[in-house]
Amino acid sequence: GGIAQIAKMRGVQIIYGRGYFEDSTTLRVETESGQQLINYDKAIIAVGSKSAMPKSFDLGNPRVMTSREALEIEEIPQDLLVVGGGYIGMELGTVYAALGSRVVVVEALDSILAGADPDLARPVLAYAKKAFKEVRVKTKVAKMATVGKQIKVVFDGGRDAAPSASEELYDRVLVAVGRVPNCADLGLENTKVERDDKGFIKVNERQETSDPSILAIGDIAGGVLLAHKASKEARIAVEAMIGEASAFKDVVIPAVVFTDPEVAWCGLTEAEARAKGVNIEVAKFPWGASGRALTFDRTDGLTKLIIDPETERVLGVGIVGHGAGELISEGVLAVEMGATVRDLAECVHPHPTLSETIMEAAEVFFGHATHTVVRKRTE
Repeated sequence: GGIAQIAKMRGVQIIYGRGYFEDSTTLRVETESGQQLINYDKAIIAVGSKSAMPKSFDLGNPRVMTSREALEIEEIPQDLLVVGGGYIGMELGTVYAALGSRVVVVEALDSILAGADPDLARPVLAYAKKAFKEVRVKTKVAKMATVGKQIKVVFDGGRDAAPSASEELYDRVLVAVGRVPNCADLGLENTKVERDDKGFIKVNERQETSDPSILAIGDIAGGVLLAHKASKEARIAVEAMIGEASAFKDVVIPAVVFTDPEVAWCGLTEAEARAKGVNIEVAKFPWGASGRALTFDRTDGLTKLIIDPETERVLGVGIVGHGAGELISEGVLAVEMGATVRDLAECVHPHPTLSETIMEAAEVFFGHATHTVVRKRTE
């Protein structure tokens, strides 16, 4: 409703209906009042993505949910299984555990929150082990079946790699194993738009597709599936259409996982750097040394900087802890602006705040952090 009002104020016409490309410059829209044909010079596709539901899990039973249904549920399940220990699985698992559900999370990989550095995921796992009934890694769901008012789930692996499959009953199952693009029945085959092997639309750094008349933004264009990434791409697409020199290049996109504690990072992660063989130094400031974290008994946090040892530029920032999502923007600014670790160390931060953990992490790099003892850096 808010977006509709904003569109009205700016003279944007909204048509509610299902769109289908007849060709590269014609869209057919099926509306409640009938069919409309819209001819255009340029079109931007922004149809997003949806939760993946493997066929073996799709029982046609509302007790097997995706994240969409999990946000609309009218009763709290006593026993909830979450399939997938990624962002969505851990976020919603945290919510339901707080509401009183006995939550079991199963993850096929050997750790939760793939993509986050292990030291940032560790406090989330520690919290989950207390708040959840169980977190099982290296565990797969072999199959599901409806049994009365419950879902019978057969597991494969986990529990110290038990040799035989085990089965359990759950009131609800949340399937959070990724997302897939909303490309079905768009008529893309009638255009020159190309898609990759996962179904996402291929775009260049100006969000242009292989069809000169069509651009694509957001989840449908692949990459990280985040709303703020989509917003940035939208601006670039519009600027590209009106002939401005704009491109999605070297854009720093922060990631935030709204678990308890929150996890946030931007730029280069430590794991990525190690995998690529990039020479880095890492400076960490533990929140156990933060006066502000002590005041609300949330010392489980950590702030870390990924630094180029030659130029001392800040290449990445990672934070885990209460309100990490509110703190990461300073990291985005530092990476985006090419700030050095000395810039962060010399910027006065208010005390006592959590934001000063960024300054103190920078001071750790130089070996003169006030609130934690570190080995002095040698040149």
